[in-house]
Amino acid sequence: MSARKADYEKFEHLNVQILGISSNNPFSQKTFADSLKLPYPLLSDFPHLKTIQAYGGLNPDWKSTTAVRSFFLIDQQGIVRGKWKGTTTDVFPSQPILAAAKKLAGNR
Repeated sequence: MSARKADYEKFEHLNVQILGISSNNPFSQKTFADSLKLPYPLLSDFPHLKTIQAYGGLNPDWKSTTAVRSFFLIDQQGIVRGKWKGTTTDVFPSQPILAAAKKLAGNR
């Protein structure tokens, strides 16, 4: 999350809206977002995890109660144009996501 915060203006310049979605309850999600002073919304998919499940983000090692850290680049028509998946602890650098967003935006 903090990597996206550091590069938020670069994503904003490409007309990319960042949203965080987690399996945490709304209270803990808000506390986490407030502590990091994130410039983008964090959403809670608790308790049913329907969005996380729809994107294949459930962690199979945790009996479907936690999410795998994942990033999806979705265009304005709602088509997924890029996917990055890891584990629950991976920290993803912004560069691969920014590169894909630039390509999608026509290298603005």
